Amino acid sequence: MARGRWAQVIALCVPAGLLAGAYISELGFGLYPCQMCWWQRWPHFAAVGLAALAFVLPAARLWTLLAALSILVSGVIGGFHAGVEYGWWQGITGCAGVATGGADPLEAVINTPLIRCDRAPWAFLGVSLAGWNFLISTGAAATIVWLLTRKGR
Repeated sequence: MARGRWAQVIALCVPAGLLAGAYISELGFGLYPCQMCWWQRWPHFAAVGLAALAFVLPAARLWTLLAALSILVSGVIGGFHAGVEYGWWQGITGCAGVATGGADPLEAVINTPLIRCDRAPWAFLGVSLAGWNFLISTGAAATIVWLLTRKGR
């Protein structure tokens, strides 16, 4: 497979995989997202769309580079969020609530759990989910750019 096509596949699969992991951890394991977690998801949604466009529209290289930029944005937000979780700096938001269903809106608000942005709900090898997003996203973005700019295409 040509390097440009590998870049497209990475640009599509990495954000899709990270979003799938986020939703599996949320819906399957109760690791609800805080506000900064949501901020990391939005660029991945954009990256999936941009990468998909690279498969069907002309200027595939441009769409793939835009997807890589979007993936990088999510990684940078993840790095910032990880720094907040590790106590390296202050966050710019407090908590997020997870709305629960019910007939009484006041009861739903009162019973809504708050998700703190400065506490990592889960870590693997000492790295939080936000930290993993930083590592994977920035690595993927760098790989995509390298594949697209490498001589001898």
